[in-house]
Amino acid sequence: MYARGIVELFPYLMDPYSKNGYEHFYDGESGSGYLAWWLKIIQRSASSESGGSSRQLTGGPAARREALFSPEITLSEEQCKEAMALMRYCTDEATIKEKMKMTFQYRRSMVLDGEKSSDILTELPHFKDVKSLYFIFLLQIEQDFILQFGKDVAARFMERWTTTFKQKVIQQCKALPSTSYLEELIRCAEGWDSDLSSIILLLHLIPPSAQGWRRPGKVSAAQAEKHLVVFKKSGTSIEEHVDAIKCVTQSYLLAVGMKRSTIHEFFIILDMQVIPCKSTITLGAFDEFFKAHFVFGTMCNQMLHNLYTFIQTFTT
Repeated sequence: MYARGIVELFPYLMDPYSKNGYEHFYDGESGSGYLAWWLKIIQRSASSESGGSSRQLTGGPAARREALFSPEITLSEEQCKEAMALMRYCTDEATIKEKMKMTFQYRRSMVLDGEKSSDILTELPHFKDVKSLYFIFLLQIEQDFILQFGKDVAARFMERWTTTFKQKVIQQCKALPSTSYLEELIRCAEGWDSDLSSIILLLHLIPPSAQGWRRPGKVSAAQAEKHLVVFKKSGTSIEEHVDAIKCVTQSYLLAVGMKRSTIHEFFIILDMQVIPCKSTITLGAFDEFFKAHFVFGTMCNQMLHNLYTFIQTFTT
């Protein structure tokens, strides 16, 4: 079903020389194909995990890659520390952007350093304490992602989701075995919150990732959704919500509103840190959430690995 869905969503991937056109992704008769092979690789990797840390340097957001941006002047470690210290007390956006660009390589090396990576979100604690200065994190997500991948890639998800993917995802989900939960998502995807619901629908087309041999058993799309977005009513204490998190490496998008159909504020919960989203619309907030994993080198929840791999592959 998933192999057929791929070639229906992307006809140019169809194999004209096979019976159904999708056997290279999965052949039900022999149990072979790219999907079968890749799932085995994922299971082997998951089963060999030792500590369950969200920071791994094997691929995805934490992969070592050459950034598009190359500074004209290379600062010493001491100069980088001085520039970051200056940002603690600076409120000028232009100055902060310039200092962040100057220290980009240094901060990126911190993200990829297993011993220093946990410090990157707390390196500038001053900004966490003053709400009006929260924009430092927003600037870091926006600017650092552009420095890594360029402006075209940074804008690609917002451009492609509504024009290329959303309607195809909805149409493919209508062909899936019907459930009350799925039907409700499809109604929402065609109604009041089409962006959020269509992203969640993608979980039904792309199976949640295996949890490894130590945690066997299939994971439903509904279970995986809880690790993607969490809804809280307006008036909820964000601080108390974060204090109640049991898993240090937990990350998700927190949506706050009077009800699910009237979300007015989004937060990125990342390694028990709260980063308010600049965007107040679902698609923009999810875009910031997705980019934050690359900027801070934090891996997504294992259940969402396949979903994020799909988005990364076709939008970056």
